Amino acid sequence: MGTCDTCGNSYDKTFTVTRGEERGTFDSFECAAQAMAPQCAHCSCRILGHGAEADGAIYCCAHCARRSGERELVDRA
Repeated sequence: MGTCDTCGNSYDKTFTVTRGEERGTFDSFECAAQAMAPQCAHCSCRILGHGAEADGAIYCCAHCARRSGERELVDRA
């Protein structure tokens, strides 16, 4: 049995996620997202989709990018 790196649960169906050099063992996608998904530079929510990047920061949406001073990103063309 594996042990989840996020919650410590021992579970027979754990899985491993690798992102670059970072690696973790988890018992659910919720725990994997909590540990490995990037956070919005403005509101700190976990970014589960593509997000939006500007000047080395990642945002969950164009609204948060604008609130942080980025004017180039938009939600729609």
